[in-house]
Amino acid sequence: MPEPRAADPAGNDRLIAAWLVVTAAMILLLVVIGGITRLTESGLSITEWQPIAGVLPPFGAAAWQAAFDAYRQIPQYAQIHSDMTLEAFKNIYFWEYLHRLWARSIGLVALVPPLAFLAAGRIGRGEFWSYFAVPVLIGVQGALGWYMVESGLSDRTSVSQYRLTAHLGLAVSIYGYVVWLAASRWPGARAPFPAEARPRNRLLWGLVVLIFVTILAGGFMAGLEAGLVYNSFPLMDGRLVPDGYFFLSPWWLNPFENVAAVQFDHRCLALASLLAVVGFWMVARRRTLPARARLPLDLMLLMAVVQVSLGISTLLLGVPIALAAAHQAGAVLLFTCALLVLHGFRDRA
Repeated sequence: MPEPRAADPAGNDRLIAAWLVVTAAMILLLVVIGGITRLTESGLSITEWQPIAGVLPPFGAAAWQAAFDAYRQIPQYAQIHSDMTLEAFKNIYFWEYLHRLWARSIGLVALVPPLAFLAAGRIGRGEFWSYFAVPVLIGVQGALGWYMVESGLSDRTSVSQYRLTAHLGLAVSIYGYVVWLAASRWPGARAPFPAEARPRNRLLWGLVVLIFVTILAGGFMAGLEAGLVYNSFPLMDGRLVPDGYFFLSPWWLNPFENVAAVQFDHRCLALASLLAVVGFWMVARRRTLPARARLPLDLMLLMAVVQVSLGISTLLLGVPIALAAAHQAGAVLLFTCALLVLHGFRDRA
């Protein structure tokens, strides 16, 4: 990932880091809003993609009726919500509208400051492109979001779990990129790190990738609503490995389309992530670490325990919306901690 210019004044570092932190926080909130949108089955309530005109919600009874009539043409309404009233439709419309509006707001927040920094001479042209990549990726994410929604408008009552997971994965990737840029700009980020205290980056990269893959597995859980079955822990229907794990043929479809396999895999990945975090923490804590490395390391351990606890609670309680949204936020926060640990422990050229 690109690093900032070493000669930048401290004032520039603080200003640009603050902008990046705000952008990252907005993306984190967007992921949570997206989770609530899915949990409330609101994602298909807006059946058109209008990047400009869609900024404004329906105004007046006729406009609301037209939006509702469009929703009534898709399979989700006909097969699941055929008794829905206009007032109930307005409730689900709110979450999808908020999701899209917040995404547009992030695009502006990501786009305008880099242009201003370049015009003011706070960043060079070469460095500008590393920041300009953020709004470009957000635009790609918007297109991918519509591609996901489109999958549920004709032949399905929900969106494709593959497209949902891709949408989630890109959101987390953009978020991680912004977090990395912010950490690189943070005051003191380029201070030397004791070589004897530094672990091998391959171990940390492996940990970050494991957490990211676990998040993707959570995307398949969400797409298949797999959390609504096997609501027990640690056994699944009285078995360690659920009966019917290889129900589908060919076998490789099971991790992506078989509810039992998807939930089992997500459980295994989550527990593996917890064990990996605990193991890394125990090894790293034996070394003499600077303060800036100890804090993210300890937060990563704490967040791993909290996240697994949230996941188990969400499952046992039948996926209540507030708890499930907290679990999704927790996944991103754990990923954040792992990235900050990797950034803090990395080699500095």
